[in-house]
Amino acid sequence: MTIESMNHFTVLSSNLEKTKSFYINLLGLTEGYRPPMASEGAWLYAKDKNHSVLHIMAGRPMPEHAPGVIDHMAFTAAGLQSVIDTLKQHGISYKLNRMPELGIWQLFCFDPDGARVELDFAADEPVPVE
Repeated sequence: MTIESMNHFTVLSSNLEKTKSFYINLLGLTEGYRPPMASEGAWLYAKDKNHSVLHIMAGRPMPEHAPGVIDHMAFTAAGLQSVIDTLKQHGISYKLNRMPELGIWQLFCFDPDGARVELDFAADEPVPVE
């Protein structure tokens, strides 16, 4: 077997609309096709509208002890200053790291239910005004 690529991440949500708003209105993903399922949720897409990158599951109690050990999910992004401005407008704190040896800026924040999100921007993005 050979892994070809990452397919998607799934996050649990205590409030579907709030979680969708974070990923759509703040991070720029778009909602797209989700096959009929018994549970509430949404599938979100990046540039490739044929491949969902994030699945949101809602409508059931949040687990008392979340399973697994995934630390965060990371997306490649553009428009660092715009993202910082948007996060500030919504009162969302973030941590920004410049990693010139990797050729990126890393911005970390949390979604409404505490999932840690990393956004990676090209190193040649202008130094943001924070």
